[in-house]
Amino acid sequence: PCWFFLLYIGFFILRNLRKETMPNNCCDSNEHNWDCKYRIILWVVLVINLGMFILEIFSGLISGSQSLLADSLDFFADAANYGISLYVLSKSITLRAKASLIKGYTMGVFGVFVAVSTVYKVFFAVTPKAEIIGAVGFLALAANVFSAFLLYKYRKGDSNRASVWICSRNDAIANIAVIFAGLGVWVTNTKWPDLAVAFIIASISLSGAYHIIKKAKKELEVRKVIN
Repeated sequence: PCWFFLLYIGFFILRNLRKETMPNNCCDSNEHNWDCKYRIILWVVLVINLGMFILEIFSGLISGSQSLLADSLDFFADAANYGISLYVLSKSITLRAKASLIKGYTMGVFGVFVAVSTVYKVFFAVTPKAEIIGAVGFLALAANVFSAFLLYKYRKGDSNRASVWICSRNDAIANIAVIFAGLGVWVTNTKWPDLAVAFIIASISLSGAYHIIKKAKKELEVRKVIN
C-alpha cells in the first residue's frame, strides 16, 4: 500500500506542477532562453525518474531486492526534487536556497530510511533474483546517464542547480553499484551483495544531502549579510 500511495502522490504532483511551471510557450515568454531550456530539461528528467521509480518498485518487489527498492525510492525523491526545482526556478535566490535545504533534508531522510530498512533485511531477507537486479540496473544506469548528460552544462550556479546535478550524478553511481549487486548475488547465491549495495546507496544519499545543505546554508548566510 505504501508504494501505491507514493505512486498516486507522484502523478498528482506531476499533473498540478505542469499547470504552475510551464507556460504555453516558455521560450516566447519573458523568461531567459537559458532558463527556458533548463526548465524543459528538468521536465524530461522528472518524467524519466518517475518512470524508473515505477519500474524499480515492481522489479524490487518481484525480485526481493533491497538495492532495487532503495534505488526506486531514490528515483522518487529525485523526481520530487526536480519538481521543487521547477517551481522555484524563476524565484529569488533566497527561496531557491530554502528549496535546496528541503531537498537536502529529503535526501538525508531517504538515506537514513534505506540504512534502517537494510538492517532489517539483514535478518529477514531472502536471496533476491540476480538476473532482474542486473537487467533493471542497466536500464536505470542508462536513464541516469542520459539525465546527467542533459544536466551537465547546468551543473554550475546556485545550490538549486547544483542539487539537481548532484542527484543525477549520485544516481548514476548508485546504478553501477546495483549492477554489481546483481553480479554479486549471481556469483555467491546470497543476499549479502544486494544488502551491501543498499548501504552504499544510503551513504551516497547522505553524502549528497550534506553537500547540498552546506551550499544552501552558505547562500542564505550571504543573502542575510547583503540584506
